[in-house]
Amino acid sequence: MDPNIIIASILIFIGAFIQTTTGFGMAIVVSPVLILIAPDFIPGPMIIVGLFLSSINAIKYRDHISLARLKNAFVGLIPGIISGALLLYFIDVTKFSLFIGIVVLLAVIVSLLPMKIDETPRRLVSAGFLSGFLGMSSGIGGPPLALLWQHQAAMLVRANLAAFFVISSIISLIIQIPIGYMSMKHLYLSLPLLPASYFGGRLAIIFVERIPQHMVRALSLGLCSIAALGTIYSSIIRM
Repeated sequence: MDPNIIIASILIFIGAFIQTTTGFGMAIVVSPVLILIAPDFIPGPMIIVGLFLSSINAIKYRDHISLARLKNAFVGLIPGIISGALLLYFIDVTKFSLFIGIVVLLAVIVSLLPMKIDETPRRLVSAGFLSGFLGMSSGIGGPPLALLWQHQAAMLVRANLAAFFVISSIISLIIQIPIGYMSMKHLYLSLPLLPASYFGGRLAIIFVERIPQHMVRALSLGLCSIAALGTIYSSIIRM
């Protein structure tokens, strides 16, 4: 088996566990590494795997989905996705790794600040735009909304992020077809990764009620920091 598939599967298993537990995190763990060792997995196959996992989680937590909250995020989603598509069209994704690393590191830093960002309709629109932009261009669409909702009930965060990712992933994949980032090749690349996503999510469901939320959050932020710093370092070395 291709060693890149093995590495990607391990990363996705870990990322799926984190995302099912916290509501987001798979792309943050996986994308910074894969864009360096196997850039063909970014963003198309990564988004397909994310869509698969998000669909499972959206169904599981469907009773906690709030369409009233999501509608404002969807307003910003479309222009964000279009902006991300334009970036992909004009910039080689292999040159995008430094940006991804910086974005992930900034998300971690903001998460650690002793501040609470109140949720407003305007901020939901802005978070939806940023999520669409980052999700389209790198597969990392979770941080903006997750930061806005980080003080909400865990079930609400898991449910609404999953629902948002389902819609945003479908739109992103459709737009990626004409610009060359979604084809049968990318679909085939994603298929071996789906079992890792499924089993990582299933393991999280078994343990989610037994793991203290602060421990999961600390693990997630730690992994994000390592991935981001590694990506930034590798990108600078290659310049």
